[in-house]
Amino acid sequence: MTETKYSICGMCAVRCPVSVQVEDGRPVWIEGNTHDGGMGRSLCAKGGAAFAQREDRQRPAAPLLRRGQRGAGEWREVSWDEAYDYIVSRLRPIVAEHGGRSIVLSDRGGPFADLRQAFLKSLGSPNYINHDCTCGRNVHHASKSVYGMGRKDFAYDYENSRHIVLFGRNITESLKVKEVKSFLKGIKNGARVTYIDPRASVTAGKASRYWQIKPGTDYALLLGIAHCIVGNGYYDHEFVARYVNGLAEFKNFLAPYTPEWAAGECGIAAAEIEAFCRELNEDRPKVIIHPGWMLSRYRDSFYASRMIHILNALLGSIEQPGGLFYPKGPKDAGKSGLKSLASLVPAVNEERADGCGSRYPQWDKGAGMLQTALEAIDTGLPYPVKAYFVHRHNPFIAMPDTKEQRRILDRLDLIVAVDVNFSETAWFADVILPESTFLERDSILRTEKGLKPGFGRRQQCVKPLNNTKAGWEIYLELAKRLGKGEYFPFKSIEDIWLYQLQDTGLTSADFDAKGFVKLSDKAIWYDRDQLKFGTESGKIELVNPQWEAMGVPSLPAYAAPTAPPPGSFRLLFGRTGYQAHGQHQNNPILCDLLDVNRLWIHPVAANRLGIKDGDLVMVANGDQQGKIAAYVTDRIHPEAVFMLHGFGTDVPAKKRSFGKGLADQVFMQGKLKEWDQAGGGLNLAESFVTVTRA
Repeated sequence: MTETKYSICGMCAVRCPVSVQVEDGRPVWIEGNTHDGGMGRSLCAKGGAAFAQREDRQRPAAPLLRRGQRGAGEWREVSWDEAYDYIVSRLRPIVAEHGGRSIVLSDRGGPFADLRQAFLKSLGSPNYINHDCTCGRNVHHASKSVYGMGRKDFAYDYENSRHIVLFGRNITESLKVKEVKSFLKGIKNGARVTYIDPRASVTAGKASRYWQIKPGTDYALLLGIAHCIVGNGYYDHEFVARYVNGLAEFKNFLAPYTPEWAAGECGIAAAEIEAFCRELNEDRPKVIIHPGWMLSRYRDSFYASRMIHILNALLGSIEQPGGLFYPKGPKDAGKSGLKSLASLVPAVNEERADGCGSRYPQWDKGAGMLQTALEAIDTGLPYPVKAYFVHRHNPFIAMPDTKEQRRILDRLDLIVAVDVNFSETAWFADVILPESTFLERDSILRTEKGLKPGFGRRQQCVKPLNNTKAGWEIYLELAKRLGKGEYFPFKSIEDIWLYQLQDTGLTSADFDAKGFVKLSDKAIWYDRDQLKFGTESGKIELVNPQWEAMGVPSLPAYAAPTAPPPGSFRLLFGRTGYQAHGQHQNNPILCDLLDVNRLWIHPVAANRLGIKDGDLVMVANGDQQGKIAAYVTDRIHPEAVFMLHGFGTDVPAKKRSFGKGLADQVFMQGKLKEWDQAGGGLNLAESFVTVTRA
């Protein structure tokens, strides 16, 4: 018997809607959910490798307890009861001595985090953190400082755009399937694309203009662009007069930052900058300047992103077809939203260990900052942190300086990893609780914002092959055993769905036909004459007095990036379309597509060092070094070298990928304590390495 199940992919953090064909209890085909018009049948290679992930025997198949030293890989397979009992026996004395606030949980965020937040809250801890310190915190906080709204409060209408500008937003490789399809339709419809990056990625191949910018000078280029836009009046005067504060001060600030000045800093000719600005003037307001997705790069990335947000406002691109729009939610469709699980639990009135909202008043509490939480673990300030839950998050490869992270985490009394795979961080844990693959688990319902808002459901398609459990089962059982079961009166995922849907007039059966429910048949756009922004003034703030009062200047003078030391290169990293935050490493299909990374180096630099394409080279920073094959190409800036992220795993259980390639993060020594001081994003592209023939 063949049946079709509609679910939500879990191979990366995008979580695309999928359709899975099941034959006699076995998955036999997976594709995009065709009921979703933006998705169609399309699916990326990561989603296509889902069956291989499920059948992979080199991943945890049952709960594991550590036997030897942390990280030694000595495990004892146990029952779920024994694993739960062990965690509870370690947590109770921790909470008794230090309180619930001594527990931290980090994950990759997203729409299913509500349950994990509720679990942590029930223990009395405010210390929920997601991965965003290595991703979009600079973008988010920059958006808050300009609009009073976060980065996810805006989306992009690529299909109808006339000009798409991408500062390192490698949209065709760090991809969302629906977004890429919309982007390609925009190109087919005649949109110009300007791509700016020290490395020519696949996205550069789709662009009508590619600028190989000097690394670390994005802010300089943006200042030159802003000078040209404002000085020549290439902006939407009516929109700016209605909604923007601070234009006169902004114009005065820009006076020295001419295109000629910018050219000297970033290497892009002034005439090209001016021609680009004339195009923006022709194409506005149907212009998208993407403020960045993963913008944890340089020490001033907050200000680069802030300038992009300002330019979008000046061009009148806000809530504009072909530009940026507010993703609409249930209320915009006149409907009630899903009930939050976290609302079942009393508020926790404790200072966060990471200082968000206190020591760092400008930083949102919601996503937290893992690097400052690690600082709290290390110092015991503002209070002791003793236990860490890490859910499908892999800080050892996502964050800099793995050696330093290990030293800090080894101070903890308990580390619990919940994951599908053996991540590097899970390998260092005390307990591994294996989560079922997304094909094998249900999840809580999610809200899907957009022009046509709705709700979506991840549905279990097949039974688990191994002794694994869904995340909702794990956290509800732990809460129960820790004496917090009163907050979660659910016996099944259907009970949770019923609770979430109680105000919506819907039932779980309404998801059976398509896997999702739309709350509006028509696209919802706001009246552009009545837009609202989240700042205290209700307007777009080019100079934000509230942020300045918190010690964050709105318009700081430009400071040139640190030049590479003699004989060194700035280390850059990225990924391809079939890498998934390290999860690709050992997937039987994905690691076969690309089992090792190479070091991109410019021909001029390679010739100077006597390096030829394919040569084995030694990369070093301090006492950290490793060998890798060179890829000699003019598609990388001469001052930089580049490698794909997510290689060089030291987890021997992952036999297909063990020891293959180099891990970029191990060369970022000292960078765990260096971040963009305004936005909080870690400086992941501020490390330098030497390269020699091996």
